[in-house]
Formats: sequence, structure tokens, C-alpha cells
Amino acid sequence: MDEMTGPRLALVFPGQGAQQAGMGRPWASSPGWFLAERASEVSGRDVVELLLRADDAYLRRTDNAQLATFVLEMVILSELRQVLPAAGRPLVCAGHSLGEYAALVAAGVIGFEDGVRLVAARGEAMRKACADAPGTMAVVLGLSAGELEKAAAYVREDGGRVWVANLNSPQQTVLSGEAEAVGRCSAVAVELGATRVVSIPVGGAFHTPLMAPAAVSFERTLAETEFLHGFAPVVANVDARPHRGSDGWPDLLRRQLTSPVRWADSVRTMADELHCDMFVEIGPGRTLTGLARKTAPRVSRLTVGEPGQLPAVPTPLPSTPTRSVA
Repeated sequence: MDEMTGPRLALVFPGQGAQQAGMGRPWASSPGWFLAERASEVSGRDVVELLLRADDAYLRRTDNAQLATFVLEMVILSELRQVLPAAGRPLVCAGHSLGEYAALVAAGVIGFEDGVRLVAARGEAMRKACADAPGTMAVVLGLSAGELEKAAAYVREDGGRVWVANLNSPQQTVLSGEAEAVGRCSAVAVELGATRVVSIPVGGAFHTPLMAPAAVSFERTLAETEFLHGFAPVVANVDARPHRGSDGWPDLLRRQLTSPVRWADSVRTMADELHCDMFVEIGPGRTLTGLARKTAPRVSRLTVGEPGQLPAVPTPLPSTPTRSVA
């Protein structure tokens, strides 16, 4: 770590699935809470209600989950930057699926209000796609991504619609597709050596070709958004490479809806190529720091999801009095 410039931080943001009922309550009295109120004005949705009083079932709906999670991450980022100045100039940012939009704001590539508009439009497009083509997802543990892709290809050859959607760590990969095909592929995965398969309670096959209609309807909002150069690169889900604001983000975000999230490779890019000192997970839960521990164990980790997890403001050292010479 360079003592003159501070830690080389990678700010990482979780996506849908991290949300919890009442997750905004601990932050409601913080100065950054005004962002939740502003998001309500920009989106025409009651974001404050989502963060404070929505129950788990309502919050699980994809458009609600996405908007609430994104805005809370922005509130927490605002508070974190008050006590950790290095978070204002990170080395790199990245986000898992929905979290990529928080990463783009954190890197200065898009503004907060544009982020709200994008997330609201994305959530609505995905909700409609889920209604037209219902699906589900499942976490597969203990099987390599390559072996799981073989299982998915086998099921697809037999007419099933299932794909590998998230490559999260060497030990964790996610299936996505139609429920029957995901079930069949899960059984094949266990036969190949998977230690556990856990269903994810979602109603859509995210990051698969079944989200193609959402990508089409989302293009207009992407085209209307101003993407700036920013002050830090963002590692994209679709290729695990660092990109600036001028590096085709509208296309990357459109492709993200139907492409796998290459999270393990993204962590390696930040740790091994960009040499970050610390992963700082900003948002509810601690999923991403857990995945980083498995993929890049040498990099330190910090989770900030509640006010009590904010690092303490360093106390200034007392000045040394000048000795007079008699």
C-alpha cells in the first residue's frame, strides 16, 4: 500500500437477492438518506416505502428488489465516503449484475439520477420478460463451471432451456432457465459430483437468452443516457475486463441481461491485474466478500451494510509544540 495515496480500493456492489425487508431502517436518519427521497422523485416510485416497510414477498419482485438495492447502495456509499476518503477515488469498481449500475455511479461514469432511471427501466423490462417466460435459478456448489456447462449443454440437446448464468467462484456457479430444465440439469450436476444444489427464489431466468425481450426494450433508456469518462474503470460482468465510460457501456449493459456474469474472473482482474489492496462490499449482506475470499484470498476485505460497519474516522494526531530555545 502506498502511504502517500492510501489503500488501492476495489468498491464492489451486490445485486438482486441481497435485499432484505427493512434494510433501509438503519440508514434512515443518516445524511445520505436524502438520496432515497430523491430517487422516489426521479423514478415515480415510493423508494422510501420499499426500503423501510415493504415485506419480503413484495421486495422479491424483480423491479422492486433492483430499485431498492441500488438506492440503498448509493446511500451507504455516500456515508462511507464521509469517513473513508479513499472510497471517493477508488482504484476500480465492479458490481454483480444489478450492482454494476451502482459501480458505474461510484466510478463517475453515470450520474445518480441516470442510475435511478436506468435501474427502474431495467427492472420493469425484466419483470415483463419474467411474466412472458417464467424461469428460475439454482446455485450449484462443488462443481467447476466447465463441468456444469457440460451438464447444461446435455440438457439443451434434449430440448431443455437452461444455461450457466453466474460464474461466481471456483466452487460456486449458478444455473438459470426454465424450471423443469433447471431441475434436470441440477440432477445431472449432482451425478457429476456437485456437493449441493440450492434453489434461488426468483421468477425469471436472468442472464440467459430468455431475457432477450428485456434487452430490446431497455435499449431506448440506454440510448438516452449520458456515459462519462469517469475517474475509475469498472470491470464489466460480460467480459471481466476494466472499461472506462467511453468503452461502449450501452452495449455492455444490454449484453449483460442475456450473458453470464463472470464474477470470479472479475475478482481476479481486480486483484491480480489491477493490484487492489482491499475489496469493499457496499450494500446488504456479505456475499461478494465471501466469494472474494475464495477467489483472491490474499486481498483484504471490508463489508459495509449497516452503520455500525462504517470504519471509524481517524482521530487527528495532536500537534507537537515547538520548543523554544532560551
